[in-house]
Amino acid sequence: MTAGTPGPGRAATDGGPPEGSAAPVEGPAEVDPALVEAYLGCLERADQHGATALALGLVDAGRSVADVLVDLVAAAQREVGRRWLTGRWSVAQEHAATHVSELVVTAVAARTRTPGHRGHVVVACVEGEWHALAARIVAEVVRAAGWRVSFLGASVPARHLVSYLHQTGPDAVLMSCVQPNRLVRAARMVQACRSAGVPVIAGGPGFGPDGRWAPAVGAAAWGGSARDAAHLLERHRHPDGGSHPPAPADGDEYVAVLRRRREVVELTLRALNPPEDRVDDVATGVAHLLDALAAAIRVGDPQLLVDFATWQVTALTARSGQPAVLDTVLERCAALLAEHPRAGHYLRLARTAVAEGR
Repeated sequence: MTAGTPGPGRAATDGGPPEGSAAPVEGPAEVDPALVEAYLGCLERADQHGATALALGLVDAGRSVADVLVDLVAAAQREVGRRWLTGRWSVAQEHAATHVSELVVTAVAARTRTPGHRGHVVVACVEGEWHALAARIVAEVVRAAGWRVSFLGASVPARHLVSYLHQTGPDAVLMSCVQPNRLVRAARMVQACRSAGVPVIAGGPGFGPDGRWAPAVGAAAWGGSARDAAHLLERHRHPDGGSHPPAPADGDEYVAVLRRRREVVELTLRALNPPEDRVDDVATGVAHLLDALAAAIRVGDPQLLVDFATWQVTALTARSGQPAVLDTVLERCAALLAEHPRAGHYLRLARTAVAEGR
């Protein structure tokens, strides 16, 4: 239910792909590919009026909200993400394109208001998660299916989400997590929602391929598409009385990693000694890598860290041709966390994958 630009000094970049690359994954396109190309042309020119006219023309021609937002807007945003990843577009171009798509979603929503007769749903992004377009698309597709939707937007603090749930008493929460390094926070938010008696339906690539990490953090279900959301809501709209999620693998080692996060970042910066104008970027990158490590330990799957690290190499190689800095970061983190066996093991696996991928 996915912006920053990597570079030679950004060891792990900003922790995730741009907004476009995490648009909901859907089935075969229902909209003519030529129209998607035309819409992409509007995004490339930052042509808000042209993009809006194209989308609303489809609505006026009888296309559903899901057709327009999923098969046109989301499909185009995935291509925006690919262009950013391969260096064809700058982060400025990606931001401009995403802003246009946000305006298009608003226009489609205004044109297709539907009474909410099926219940009340809250849609929110995990705290620290600033990629909100995909979640907004899900919110509007669910709204069009007859649900009353409260869209809380990006980076919702857990305590504020729970307070809102107590105030409004929704049937379910749709929670978006784009970046897997946010999974520890997602787990805390899911548990808070469950404690309030509200089930959580997870969405987004942050919960892993096919949502494989969603059960480990206590989600009632995971949806791979905006179209899935309404079906899942019918099944999971009642208070969550299911079994509790499994305990984190290897006790609280992930907590120990997070507690040492600042120390490891500072010591890694000293070892790397990046140029002054890159210090903040490197610090942010190392911090995101440690968050991904903690998340991998939390769900008991080293592949989370491996995938996170190899994605960073792809971005660094495409944009700077200098991915070796990531290997150095992984090596330093492993040395600094040597007393934590699972962390060391996961970091060695990631380092091996990075080396094999170059």
